Order: sequence, then structure tokens, then C-alpha cells
Amino acid sequence: MQKKSVRDISVAGRRVIMRVDFNVPIEAGRITDDTRVQASLPTIRYLLAQGVNGLILMSHLGRPKGKGYEADFSLRPVAAHLAGLLGRPVGFAADCLKADAEVAALKPGDVLMLENTRFYKEEEGKAKTEGLSDEEAAAKKKEMKEKQKAMAQKLASYAEVYVNDAFGSAHRAHASTAVICKYMTQNVAGFLMEKEIEYLGKATGSPERPFIAIIGGAKVSGKLEVLQNLMKKVDAILIGGGMAYTFLKAMGHDVAKSLVEEELVATAKETLAAAKAAGVKFLLPVDNVAADKFAADAQTRVVGNDIPAGWMALDIGPKTCALYAGEIRQAKTVVWNGPMGCFEMAPFAEGTLSICRALAASRAVSIIGGGDSVSAVNQSGLADKMTHISTGGGASLEFLEGKALPGVASLGDK
Repeated sequence: MQKKSVRDISVAGRRVIMRVDFNVPIEAGRITDDTRVQASLPTIRYLLAQGVNGLILMSHLGRPKGKGYEADFSLRPVAAHLAGLLGRPVGFAADCLKADAEVAALKPGDVLMLENTRFYKEEEGKAKTEGLSDEEAAAKKKEMKEKQKAMAQKLASYAEVYVNDAFGSAHRAHASTAVICKYMTQNVAGFLMEKEIEYLGKATGSPERPFIAIIGGAKVSGKLEVLQNLMKKVDAILIGGGMAYTFLKAMGHDVAKSLVEEELVATAKETLAAAKAAGVKFLLPVDNVAADKFAADAQTRVVGNDIPAGWMALDIGPKTCALYAGEIRQAKTVVWNGPMGCFEMAPFAEGTLSICRALAASRAVSIIGGGDSVSAVNQSGLADKMTHISTGGGASLEFLEGKALPGVASLGDK
């Protein structure tokens, strides 16, 4: 997947509008984690150094109702924070669709932040159709698409070049992430987007082998398409987290009170058969950390795959940690999405941390995707030992599912 980046075009003397992912946690007007803002700085600084005739930044923040300004979701504190990081003023337009005066006043080197794009429901383009007839619903959806188109055209009118550096929103066909590209002459990726496409694209397209996928998290339902797509590409799949117990039940084990999606037990059995037919090694836990209740102060013990009555498995056990670490040592490419257990609680964090340590010690290209996996890596203090940590939870998941991401597909090809 070869997409044009900011390196491939000349932006000197041109006005640029850039989609960033500034969806950051804010408490009492202060940003508590500016990782996403920091991630955008290389592209912002590059564009300014290239002599753009004004740089306009746009983003969403949280989930406002889409009916206008909501103080809790304002990007104004983010603009102030960015100004401190850049060491230069950052202007602010209080309405993303009524910023003509602020845009017109931009001079070379100026930066302008637009207010939250999701203050307009047209950004997401979702029409409420509950209780409507099919005909009424179709009309409502068509009306919303026209409004979304108008919003995208307005945003496009502010600049000559569009840069998308918000991979975390690339799986959304929103006005500011994809539809805007229809009305711009040049659409390119920022450095962060370029890096995401490069690493995830190579992992799913032409990985160095052995290629293994480590898939965890609570439910099979959230990862089924990922498993089905990766099964065509990987040499081995290592399963952990709550989803493992649906598979273990499908194999005939008594998992007691462990998390199980009963409606997917048959699907899990089919998935195991498909992996065998494809010649893909499909590894499940061989031991588990079980608890008598779902709590940090629970009694725990290491058990096999038949969980004692009244107990629940909440992490992979030490033998499984060693087994998975051995697979990682042999790998040349590893994709990891989802924790191995309830890592937020100390008694059930070791499985996930063991994966972090194994990847840190590995020579493999390691690609970490998904919010919980990224959080675990950051908590482990080993983030700098990973090859690539994806900034997009849902986006990286859909990429691994083999889906086309609207925010990527709409960028210009090399």
C-alpha cells in the first residue's frame, strides 16, 4: 500500500489543513496524557519548516452530542498545550465551520487549531432512523450524507493541501478524515500515518518469517475477523485473555466461571479446525491463574485447563508464559493485539508483562496494536524496545482484519 506522504509534494507557500488525533484525556482543563499530541509534532514541525502559508489543524475530542459547543469537549486547552510544545502561538477558531476570518488572517508560519469537528453531527454522518419507515430512513440518510458532503467541502475550502496524520481515526469515513479528500487536489499522509501504513502494511503483506500473531482480550466476537484474516498470513497464533476460554470450552474443557461466549463455542471449534487445515499453529494456554472472584484481593492458584468449580481463569499461567516466550524467540515478525489477562489487577498482570518482556528481548519486528496492549507496554517500561506501537486501536484492528480504512484509502497513491 503505497500512499503519498508530505515528503512527496512541495508545500512551500501553500496553505495546509491537517487532520490530527488530539482525542486526549483532559481533567479540569489540563491534558493528563499528551502522547497523541506529541506523536503529531514531527509532521507539524516539518510542515512549518517547509514554509507553509499557514497550517490549520483539526481533530475530534471525545463523544459530544453533535448539537453544538460543549465545554467538556472543547479543544481550546489542547491548542494552548500545543503552543507550549511548539514554542509559538497557536490560534484557535471557536467553530470549525465558521473559521473564514481566522483562516484569511493566517500568515506564513502561523498555526490555527479548529474547534472539535464532532460538535457537528455531520462529521460522523450518522442519521437517526429509529422508528422510521424504510423510505423515511433512506431519505434521512441521504439528507445526512448531503450535509456531511457540505461540511467536507467547507473544511476543504480553507486550504490547498490536505494532510492526514490521524491513523486512530482512519477507520472512520468522516467528513474530516475521508470525505474531505474528494474536494482537495492533493491528499497525503503525515509521518505518523506513513509509519502506521508501512509497518502494518508490511506485516499483513510481506512479513519476515516466522510470523506470529498474539491475540488476546476479553471476547472472541471482537477478534473473530482478525483471526480469520491472519490465519491466511501467519505461521502461528498465540491466544490469551478471556477469549481463550471460549476456545478451551470448544475443546471440551470445563472452564467453570471463566468468561465464555456460549453462542460462539461452535464458531471457536470451526476456527480451530480451519487453523489445522491451514497448517497454522494455534496455541492456547496450557495452564492458567484462577481466582475465586473477580477482584484484586481474590485467592489465586495456578491450574490446568480444567478450572475448579466456582473459580474463574483470569490470566495465563507460568508454563504458558514460557511456551509463548519460546515462540516469540523464534519469530522474525510479531503482531500483538490484546492482553493475556486482567492486567489492570496485579495478581493477573504477569501473563501480559511476560509477553512484553519476551518481545523486548526478541530480535523480531514487533508491532503492538490495540489500546490495552499499548497501555500494558507503556506500563511495563519497555515501550522503547518495541519496533512499532500503533496509535490506532480500532484502526489497527480493522487493518489486521483486512478491511480498507477510509482515511487511508482516500489518500493519493504514489
